Amino acid sequence: MSKTTYLVHLVAGSTGAGKTTYSLNLCKKLDAIHFAIDEWMSALFWMDSPDPINHSWAMDRIGRCEAQIWSMVTRLAARGVPVVLDLGFTRRDHRKKFADLARKAGFPLQLHFVDVPAEERWRRVQKRNTEKGDTYAMEVTREMFDFMEKIWEAPDTAEMTTLNGVRAG
Repeated sequence: MSKTTYLVHLVAGSTGAGKTTYSLNLCKKLDAIHFAIDEWMSALFWMDSPDPINHSWAMDRIGRCEAQIWSMVTRLAARGVPVVLDLGFTRRDHRKKFADLARKAGFPLQLHFVDVPAEERWRRVQKRNTEKGDTYAMEVTREMFDFMEKIWEAPDTAEMTTLNGVRAG
């Protein structure tokens, strides 16, 4: 794949799959700009979050971040700069929303599905929580992990085909 084949890259996977690590490596390969929702939320909102975190509170702020991210994406992609969106893309409708935005803007798109079994992902989350390394944005509790597992929708064959999908693991 040449760096100009696709301008917008959606990186999907459930919690702890390695989306950020994969995204950063993809950015190096493509000379792309990385947008990570965890970075935006951590820098702008988590310090003010209610305890316990309220789902609607978080989703409202995530929506604001995504709108600003998309504004930046359109400017970059219009200039031929590839972008990698590390926004979780937990649900099919979320991926479709960004795929539709890219299509409407005329930007070639590719979905990257980071597919890792749940047991391994939970192990990675625990390690990340402890080590607080480069990809650490916030502590993910078992309750948060389990919640995300319940809403996670893996891309099916049709979606992978439609979005020029590649599977990583």
